[in-house]
Formats: sequence, C-alpha cells, structure tokens
Amino acid sequence: MKKLLSIDGGGIRGIIPAMVLAEIEQKTGKSVAKMFDLIAGTSTGGIISLVLTRDGGGGVPKYSAADLVELYASRGEEIFSRSFWHGVSSVGGVVQEKYPHEPLEGILKEYLDDTLLDAALTKVLISSYDIENRSPFFFKSWREETKWLLMRQAARATSAAPTYFVPALVLVENKPLPLIDGGVFVNNPAMSAYSEARRIFDEEDQFLMVSLGTGQLTRPITFEQARDWGLAQWALPILSVVFDGVSDAVDYQLLQILGEERFFRFQVTLDTANDDMDDASPANIDALKKEAERIKTAQAGDIAKVCDLLMAP
Repeated sequence: MKKLLSIDGGGIRGIIPAMVLAEIEQKTGKSVAKMFDLIAGTSTGGIISLVLTRDGGGGVPKYSAADLVELYASRGEEIFSRSFWHGVSSVGGVVQEKYPHEPLEGILKEYLDDTLLDAALTKVLISSYDIENRSPFFFKSWREETKWLLMRQAARATSAAPTYFVPALVLVENKPLPLIDGGVFVNNPAMSAYSEARRIFDEEDQFLMVSLGTGQLTRPITFEQARDWGLAQWALPILSVVFDGVSDAVDYQLLQILGEERFFRFQVTLDTANDDMDDASPANIDALKKEAERIKTAQAGDIAKVCDLLMAP
C-alpha cells in the first residue's frame, strides 16, 4: 500500500495540521517523511511538506512536526508583520501587497537553507499557479524540470497568496515564471496527490490517503454586507471564498474512490479561532491550538487507525 499525505493551505492556521502530525509522530515514533511515499502541500501546507522532508543528515529529518508547531507559535507574527509606512502606502493591502516578503523569505532560508527539492526524504508535490501562462504549476521533487530548484523557492511560490505577498519569480529551465499561491485552484491538494500517485506508482498498488485541513471557515458573508461591495471590499473576502470553496468537493470524491478504510480527513470547524490567514496574535494561536486539540479528541479513533496503517509494512 502506498501512503499519501495531503496538507491544505491556510496561512497561520497551518498550526492545526502541524499539531495533528505531531500527534501521529509521537504515537508511531516515526517521522512523517519516513511514513509517507508522497506528500502534497499547498501554501502553508507546502511549507510544512518541505520542512518535514528536509534531510538533517544521514537520512534523518532535520525538523519534527513539533518543531513546526513551535515555528507557527513563535514566528507567525514575524511572517505577518509590516512597518507603519508599509501599511499606509499599501492602504491596508488594497493598492499593493499587504505584507513585505522579506520576513517570510528570511524564515524559509533559515529552515530550508539551500536544500534542493531532489534531496527531499520522500516524494514531494507542491502546488502554485503561473499567472503569466495562466496555468497550474507543480513543483515535483522527482521531475527533471523542478527537482534542481531550491525547496525555499517552492515554499515561497506556493505561499504567495494574492494581496498578502508579491508573486514569486522562479527561474525554471532558464525561463522566469511569476508564481502565486496554489490555493487559487487547489487549496486541498489531495486529489492532485492521488492523481500523481496513480501515475508514478504501480497501478496495482492500493493507496492510503491522509488529508489534513486547516480549519473549516464558518464566518458568514451576509447579503447585506456584500450587496454594495466593489473591488476593494471584495479583495480579501473573495480569496477566502475561493480557497474554501475549491476544497470541499475533493473530500467527497476521494471518499467515493478510496472508501472510509483508506481515506482519512482531519478537519475542524473554526468555532472559536479567527479564520483570517494572517491572525498570528498570541490569543488566536492559543485558539487554533485548542481547535487542533478538538480534532485529536473527536477523531482519536481515526488517528489510531491511521497510525496502525502507517506502521504496517
């Protein structure tokens, strides 16, 4: 059985899947990179995928999922930070990107350094979108065109959420590609992971899919709120609508294909935490951690089943 992991996008809400993965690592005593044959991620999920598959030497991952929980908790405000003048000049993110990209790039450099995609400890699939050619673009650790790129380049591209950060410019086969967050077309990359696995692994293989969400949005946009909105007012809300809306159908499709014994989705409704991708305040970090604890409690049986399946040869 080939074991696949998919991690949604969601900005600072990536702390939720990081905590679920930390629970799985703790229960199995094995690293994520050693348990899965293919890991797919979008945006914050792409960053998690890359950091957890970075070789720390001798085939041992440099970071654990618990390390990523700490990254979100202690460095989130650094990623989503801006000077007073940047806030003024961008008119709060209306006329240019909401945040400067340098803090994000600095942290990606710190955690991923100059590691190549080809050096990932397992196969990694990272989504982005090419705005010039108007087409999806996937970084694949085994693909000839992308395996020689840096992990941090893929991480920067997949997390370049429109209105939040400027697009990433990545040189691919001597051609500069302007890339943005893959969440605009595949915020939940589970179906992409499954499709790719069918292509690169033996067709006779069975697949186990573990799909991790970053919290189901519950905040409504009422008719009275939206009826008079123009471009400026819709800029940020429409992004959350797109990211959330493209995810839900994937769960249903894969459940039908794989069945409940081989498809496991870990997700929680955001009843208390703020669903904004950039709310890295201490209060919201605590609220997001509590949401993750709810998953660990409510889906304890599924976590136990997944751990057993991941430990099987």
